[in-house]
Order: sequence, then structure tokens, then C-alpha cells
Amino acid sequence: MTDRFSHLIEKTVSSQDVCDAKIFELKKLTVKLPDEKEAERYIIKHKGASCVLPIDGDDVIFVVQYRAAIGRIMLELPAGKLDSEDEDPYDCAVRELEEETGYNSRNMVFLRKYIPAAGYSSEVIHLYAATDLTRSAAHPDEDEFVDVVKIPMKKAYDMCVSGEIEDSKTVIAIMTYYERFIR
Repeated sequence: MTDRFSHLIEKTVSSQDVCDAKIFELKKLTVKLPDEKEAERYIIKHKGASCVLPIDGDDVIFVVQYRAAIGRIMLELPAGKLDSEDEDPYDCAVRELEEETGYNSRNMVFLRKYIPAAGYSSEVIHLYAATDLTRSAAHPDEDEFVDVVKIPMKKAYDMCVSGEIEDSKTVIAIMTYYERFIR
């Protein structure tokens, strides 16, 4: 598809670091547009993340946590950022599953990856499904406070369809798994 639409590509003229935060960098780009004019783009450079859909029998294991960006508590699947651009997303998924839920999986499969906000972020989220779970001990990051809840898969799917679950990585993982393995 890229070749057919290559006339739409913007060329970076300059890049300026605006902010280097813990989980991303903010850059200001000056780009040359297809009509040769220049424009500014603010881009969040993100190392990427992994998200896990843990399935225990007929139940999905969720984490519940407060999200300051939207000022409320969210129901989500366990997830976390890659420690580096070189980290294998699978390894990140294994780590985040145990850290946030206290579960390990003997069967983790890749579902898909997606780009949550292409208009301003380079983040790619890798989605996995985890089955054949065993309990261990959760050990969230020191600044991470989560509760773990189980919801039946069918109910979780219905919550995605109705809009009750709003977190994009959670909706996409559940819908993908449900369509591929349950329907």
C-alpha cells in the first residue's frame, strides 16, 4: 500500500527534543508536506508495549486501577511498556502478567499488534492471550496500585460491545480473541 500512496509522505526537515519523560519522549518535527510547504508535528516517541488477555477457565483476569490522565478508575487487561526498543514484546507480556496479576502462563500466543494513536504517537501495542495459568505472587511496580478481578469471557465480550469497557487495548484483545477462538 505504501508505494501507491508514496506521494503523501512527509519528509522530516528537523527534529527537536521537547521533553524526555519516564515512558516517552516528546519531539517537535518540522516536516515538508507533499505540496512543498512546511508544517510542525508534535510526536510522542514510545518504545512500545505488550498487553495480555489472561484466560482462566471461562474467566478473563483483569486489573482495576486509577488512571490520572482521565481521572478515574479503569477496568483493563494487564499491560506495560517495553523496557527498551530491543526488548521482545513476548518477554514484556510474560513479565507484566506476573507483575500485575500474580499469574504465569504455560501457553501464551500472539494475537496481533496495533497502533493506538498514529496521529501523534509511535507506540505499538502487542496483544497476547495467556492460558494454562498458574498462581504465583503479584509484584507490581512501586508506583502501581491494582486490584485483580475475574469476569466471565462472554460477559467481558458483551461489556466491550456495549462500551462498558472503554480501554482500547482491552477491547481489541478481547474482540480479537473472541472472534478468532470462540465464535
